[in-house]
Amino acid sequence: MILTTTENINGKDLEMLGMVKGSTIQTVNAVRDIGAGLKTLVGGELTKYNEMMNNARALATKRMVEEAEGMEADAIVAVRYSSASIMQNAAEVMAYGTAVKFR
Repeated sequence: MILTTTENINGKDLEMLGMVKGSTIQTVNAVRDIGAGLKTLVGGELTKYNEMMNNARALATKRMVEEAEGMEADAIVAVRYSSASIMQNAAEVMAYGTAVKFR
């Protein structure tokens, strides 16, 4: 499966199949969250949150690709990501794009 942020793929004539998406809501455990709270006092990277968001993006992408495969797509174009805070210490990550088939 080809994923691209562009709307076209060089050398390919595309048939649009429709929008596909994948999402997940993730959080870190409370003990790690306390440590991250303390980290905000001194500054620096919140590595556990980075890991959580990387895992969330990977899972959202996997779910988007599975939806496109169900449509027998060859690629997903115009791929975008969004995130939103759902509640304290929980974030939703969504991956979305347009499933296409090569003609």
